[in-house]
Amino acid sequence: MQNIAGIDIVILIGYFAVVGFIGWWSSRTSMESSKNYFLGGEGIGWMAIGASLFASNISAEHFIGLASSGSASGLAVGQFEWIACFILLILGWFFVPFYLKTGVFTMPEFLEKRFNRGCRNYLAAISLIAYIFTKVSVALYAGALVLKTILGWDMYTGAIVLVIATGVYTVFGGLRAVIYTDFIQAFILIAGGIILTFTAMTKVGGFPVLASKLAPTYFSVWQGLHHPDFPWTGILFGAPILGIWYWCTDQMIVQRTLAAKDVHEGQKATIFAGFLKILPVFILVLPGLAGAVLFPGVKPDEMYATMVNQLLPPGIKGIVIAALLAALMSSLSSVFNSSSTLAVMDFYREAKPDASEKELVFAGQVATGILVIGGLAWLPIIGKMSGQLYVYLQSIQAYVSPPIACVFLIGLLWKRVNGAGALAALLGGFAVGAARFLAELGVKTGKISAVANTPDAIVSPELVNFANINFLHFAVILFVISSVLLVVVSLITPAPSKDKLEIFEAKNEENEDMLVTRKEATAISVNVGLSVLLAATIIVMWLIFSPLVFR
Repeated sequence: MQNIAGIDIVILIGYFAVVGFIGWWSSRTSMESSKNYFLGGEGIGWMAIGASLFASNISAEHFIGLASSGSASGLAVGQFEWIACFILLILGWFFVPFYLKTGVFTMPEFLEKRFNRGCRNYLAAISLIAYIFTKVSVALYAGALVLKTILGWDMYTGAIVLVIATGVYTVFGGLRAVIYTDFIQAFILIAGGIILTFTAMTKVGGFPVLASKLAPTYFSVWQGLHHPDFPWTGILFGAPILGIWYWCTDQMIVQRTLAAKDVHEGQKATIFAGFLKILPVFILVLPGLAGAVLFPGVKPDEMYATMVNQLLPPGIKGIVIAALLAALMSSLSSVFNSSSTLAVMDFYREAKPDASEKELVFAGQVATGILVIGGLAWLPIIGKMSGQLYVYLQSIQAYVSPPIACVFLIGLLWKRVNGAGALAALLGGFAVGAARFLAELGVKTGKISAVANTPDAIVSPELVNFANINFLHFAVILFVISSVLLVVVSLITPAPSKDKLEIFEAKNEENEDMLVTRKEATAISVNVGLSVLLAATIIVMWLIFSPLVFR
C-alpha cells in the first residue's frame, strides 16, 4: 500500500467488521418471507430509510465527480443535489402514497397495475440492463480506481474486495441488511466529507481567502444560458425531469420507501433524505474549489484523491478512506438488491406463480449471487475502461429516463392516458434517446463530422448539431416528445378499463377512531412544517450562492 499507515489499516479493518456485524444482525429475519427479503419486512424506521436513500445515491463517482467539477468550474454542479431536495418532497407527498397503498414490490409491477404487462416488461428489462451494464460496472470501475489511487491496489484486487464484501451481506440479508448497513455508512461518508472539507478550507486560509483567489462565477450555482454544462434553463427544466425518474421511479431508490410502515413514515424518510442532500455541495463540491487553489496543476479527476493523500495525516486518512468505501458499498449493495428484486418479482414469480415464499427468497439469493459473479466477470473489461467510456455509460441513463418519468408522472395526474399510449411513449422515447446517444458517440469518436472531406466519417451538420444539444435541454425535448406520444395515442385508443384505475381508489386499512386521527393530523402537520423548512432552506441557498452576491 502507498501513503497509508498502520493506524489507517486498523481503521479500515474495523470498518469492514462493523459493516459485517450490522449486515449479520439485520439479516436474521430476512429469509422468513419474500416481503422480509425484498422489502425488509416493512416497518423500518424513517431515519434508517432516509439515510439509506442518501447513502444509496452517494457513490465514489460523487466523491470524484463533484470535487472534480468543483475544481474545474465551481459550485454549479451542486444544483443537482439541491434540486433533488424538491424531488424527494415530490416522492414523499405524491408518489409514496400510491406505492404503499397498492402494495407493489417493484416499479414495473406498478406500471402493470396502472397500464399493462408490456409496460412492465419494458421497464423491468431496461432497468436490469441499465443496472448490470452501467451501475454495477461504473461502481466497480470508480471504486477500483479510488482504491488504486489512494491505497495502491491494482484494479482487479480493489474490485474483487468490493464485490465480495458487498455481495455477502446483500445475498443473505436482503433489503433489511442493505438499509441498516446504509444507515451507518451514510454517517461515515458524511464524517469523512466533513473532515476533508475542514482540512482543505483550513489549509487554504478560510472561505474569504478562497473567495478572493477564484473567479466569482465559481461561487454561483446559477450559470448563463450558454454555459456548456449547467445553463440555468437546463437546471430549472431539465434537471427535475431526470430527478423525477431517478428519485421517484427508479427501483434502486424507491424500494427503500416501500419498507416504511405507513405513508407518514415514508414521507418523513424522504424529508430527512432531502435535508441530507444539502450537504454534498459543502462536503464534496466545496473541497474541489479549495483543491483548485492548493493544487493548481492537478487534473480535476484526480483532485479528491490528491487531497486525501496530501492533506490528511495517518488515522484521519483511514476515516476518509472508510467514507469512500461506505459510499461505494452502499451503492453497490443497493444495485445488487434492487436487480435481484426485479429479476424475481417481475420475471421469476410471473413464470412460476405458485412458487413458495422460501423459493422466492432463494431465487432472490441466486439472482444476487449471479450479479456478484457477473461483477467479477466484468473485471477484464474494467481494466480496459477509459474515462470516455465511463462518461458514455453514465449518459445512457440520461437518454432513457425522460420517457419513464413522463409515463409515471402523467399516468398519475391524468386518468385518461392508457397502456397503449404509455407503451408508445416508452418505446418512442427510447428510440429518440438512443438516436441521440449514437449521434453523440459518433461525433466524439470522429465517425460523424460537420466538415466536408473528413476521412471515414459521415458528413452531417444536422447530426452534429443534434449531438451537441446540452443534455439537460435534450431531456426537456425528449420529455415533450414522449408526452405528446402518450397523450395522442391514448386519445385515439379506448380509455383505460376500470381495473387500471383502481390504484386511484385504493385506501389504507386504518382505524378511524379519534386517537388515530389525532396522531395522523400531528404527523401530517410535522411533515408539512419540515417540508416547508427544507424548501425554504434551498431557496435561501440559491439566493446566497447566486450572481446577486458573487459578482
